[in-house]
Amino acid sequence: MRIEVAGEPRDIEKGATILDLIKLEGVETPEYVTVSVNGDFIPKDELEKELSEGDSVEFLYFMGGGM
Repeated sequence: MRIEVAGEPRDIEKGATILDLIKLEGVETPEYVTVSVNGDFIPKDELEKELSEGDSVEFLYFMGGGM
C-alpha cells in the first residue's frame, strides 16, 4: 500500500502500524518523536494503530535549547 512520509511516497505492507513505520524509517530516538497522521497528532499509546492507503505521516522532533 502507498502512503506519504514527510511528503515522500512510500510503499509499505498492508496492515503496517505506525510503530512498524517508525522502525522501517530508522527513527533513532523514537521516544522523542511525535507522530502526526493526516494532520492529527497520535498519542504514544496509539502507535499500534494501523496505517491506511493514502495516509500522510510526519515525524516531528522537538528540540530544546537555550543559552
